Amino acid sequence: MTLVCYQPPAPGSWQGRVDGEEPGLLRWHQAVQPADLSRNPLPPLAAGQKGIAFLGFASDEGVRRNKGRTGAADGPAALRKACSSFPVHFSGHILADAGTITCEDGQLEMSQEALAATVNHILEAGYLPVVFGGGHEVAYGHEKGIRRFFNGQQTGIINFDAHFDIREPDENGPSSGTGFWQIAQERHGEGIPFHYLALGIQRNSNTPKLFQAAESFGADHLPASLFQQKYHDQLTGAIQAFIQRTDRIYLTTCLDVFAAPYAPGVSATAYNGLVPDALFLDCFRTVLRSGKLAGTDIAELNPSLDQDQRTAKLAASLVFEVVMNYFTR
Repeated sequence: MTLVCYQPPAPGSWQGRVDGEEPGLLRWHQAVQPADLSRNPLPPLAAGQKGIAFLGFASDEGVRRNKGRTGAADGPAALRKACSSFPVHFSGHILADAGTITCEDGQLEMSQEALAATVNHILEAGYLPVVFGGGHEVAYGHEKGIRRFFNGQQTGIINFDAHFDIREPDENGPSSGTGFWQIAQERHGEGIPFHYLALGIQRNSNTPKLFQAAESFGADHLPASLFQQKYHDQLTGAIQAFIQRTDRIYLTTCLDVFAAPYAPGVSATAYNGLVPDALFLDCFRTVLRSGKLAGTDIAELNPSLDQDQRTAKLAASLVFEVVMNYFTR
């Protein structure tokens, strides 16, 4: 596979505690199989076998254009490190590291196209793409790769985020805040419905124009204020109803949806963001257990702003949920 902006898995990306080499003692760093897509395809999957391919997206050019605090380009490496010592609670399936898409010399559009091509390649191999961001400009390229592979199917987008990220590009071009506007425009041009559900939206982080834009595009949203235990059934019911309208789901999580004490390592912290508690996990797992997941990513992890690796560990816990629910359902 010929790719620009591509780096194969780096030696030493996965390191951690070793308790032994036999089943029952393994950790992820012992199980992850490196796959250099520039030379070889992903390992073939046997009948009944599932595969997940981790793919880094080392870009924060979109954040820079969005006038945010840069540093998320180092997110993929930090997330791999935070995931490395997880215990292996599955057997017979494949975890692969498919390398990293980079953004060179501010060429965001090129890196997003490379991401789309690589996501499409991962899906062709029968694997679930799990992308480690990087800024939330990851969404445009990731969704494009999914849309390319599942051509003709109704793919819904579920975005855990404090922001709609539905702004029209300005003179600086596309950014981390324009991805879903771009997706909506392309889908409209292709005659494909724009099924978009944003969860955790903050009124103090989005202008009235953005709420109007979301409404004009037919997007759905649930505010952060609704994430209280007394609204549990309303939340999960709304997510389930959205999923039922689709064939596939692209799930993206911007870490700035969480309250600052849990996710200090993001470009734009929120003092009143979501708490990663049982209620949130029920909502997150509702998507994972739908059987429709086409791809997922974690965005906006900025190690330079993190404290005690809190944000990286939170992001890693979400990846663990994805892996466990995909391999054991």
